Amino acid sequence: MDILRAGTRPSGKGPSDWFTGPVRIDPLFNLFDAARVQGAQVTFEPGARTAWHTHPLGQTLIVVSGRGRVQREGGPVEEIRPGDVVWFAPGEKHWHGASPETAMTHIALQEVKDGKVVDWLEHVSDADYGA
Repeated sequence: MDILRAGTRPSGKGPSDWFTGPVRIDPLFNLFDAARVQGAQVTFEPGARTAWHTHPLGQTLIVVSGRGRVQREGGPVEEIRPGDVVWFAPGEKHWHGASPETAMTHIALQEVKDGKVVDWLEHVSDADYGA
């Protein structure tokens, strides 16, 4: 048994290549293990969001606090709130982040395929975000 104590792993800043605005990533488990499911808690400040991206085996988001937005390519921007669970299918182009006025924290879970969990694409424009 392993107990991964809260606060024992350093928080990281979301890289500007992958995010717009201030984002904090707190590793939960297997963040850099190339063969297993990975999990992180991600906090987006108001207006912050991911770039468009896909996951080879899909992604599950569990909203913990705040209010956020998600969108899949070709679909409407959807609001998400605490307790919501969002599933993106393998290869589905999408983005997620906070609302313009409120920060949002979610737990992100993704499986690894051939050593990869995500393909990062272009940034989400302000127009697409709905700012």
